[in-house]
Amino acid sequence: MKRLLTLISLILISSLSYSQIDKKVLKSNSKTLSIKENGILKKDEWTIVPEKRPDIYLTNYKNQNITFYSDVDSIIFLVEQNNKIQFNVILNSKDTALTEIIYQRPFLEILKTASIYDTCRINKKIKFKYQSKNNSHLKSLRKYFKLDSIAGDGDEVSQLINLMNWLHNKVEHNGTNGNPKIKNAQSMLTVCSKEKRGLNCRGLAIAYNECCLSMGFKSRIIVCLPKDSLKMDNDCHVINSVFVNKLNKWIWIDPTFNSFVMDENNNLLGIQEVRDRLINNKYLKISSNANWNNKNKAQINEYLYNYMAKNLYYLQCPTKSKYNMETRKIWKVLANSLNYVTLIPKECNKYFTNFIFKETTNPEV
Repeated sequence: MKRLLTLISLILISSLSYSQIDKKVLKSNSKTLSIKENGILKKDEWTIVPEKRPDIYLTNYKNQNITFYSDVDSIIFLVEQNNKIQFNVILNSKDTALTEIIYQRPFLEILKTASIYDTCRINKKIKFKYQSKNNSHLKSLRKYFKLDSIAGDGDEVSQLINLMNWLHNKVEHNGTNGNPKIKNAQSMLTVCSKEKRGLNCRGLAIAYNECCLSMGFKSRIIVCLPKDSLKMDNDCHVINSVFVNKLNKWIWIDPTFNSFVMDENNNLLGIQEVRDRLINNKYLKISSNANWNNKNKAQINEYLYNYMAKNLYYLQCPTKSKYNMETRKIWKVLANSLNYVTLIPKECNKYFTNFIFKETTNPEV
């Protein structure tokens, strides 16, 4: 009897141990996982990287459940501020990816600490230049894709929206595979069509930028960067800022999410206006058809108040907006002529030391 009880106890302990281990394992046959947090399901949000140990996922939601979904399995955890959550993703029954979930305070709280710029630090304005639509490469782009017809005969805003819709529907966003080596709109869009591939947000912004330049608009790519106080976030987002003469202002255009941003009176907003309104809790709304790859409708809380709040800490853009400006084989030639300016909040002591970068804490430059 004693031996029987001992055997039963061992079986129970073994079963319990297996159950506890099993709860910390997620099986997957795909490298991408979907994640549900704060009640929102984000499809294909996470890419498994077995080489990182651990591969860290940051969440802004504490005292809530977070669920990871693979193509064959799911796993759920309660996130608390100081607890350490680790689990293994078993990829294709052979590769193990150690994954860790870490709570970070909401990005909007972090952004609100960066509301002030030092407008006295740089007195000299930085000159921005925009290539003429008569440039031979831009003329070729306009003719090849019949951008005049795509933009239409409406006002400036309708033309910009038509161009954004066209690009959004023509090329999917793919943030995992980089961009083609030749980084101009005509070349990238041709490669994407031929190879059935997508572009990351930077590639889409570059393509849209050149389309706008070819139509005579002043346009910039804007690299939106996080503070990343934990030194774990390599993600940024790249959008466009385009000048509308009729409105006498720059407006926010995001070809990745087919999005522009408005106030309570449906006035189109620029990047700095959106940033200020986020910080000061003022009304914002996004375009009704904002979406990712025509699959997932963009949710304003996730898109603006979380993702873009994270990425609006620093803003960076080139001083010259032109055709083929980021093709690497010509960077040595461009090093003396193509500068990037980074707008830095007053509270920050981080500087971008790359030789082609300048810094400013003055948004008026």
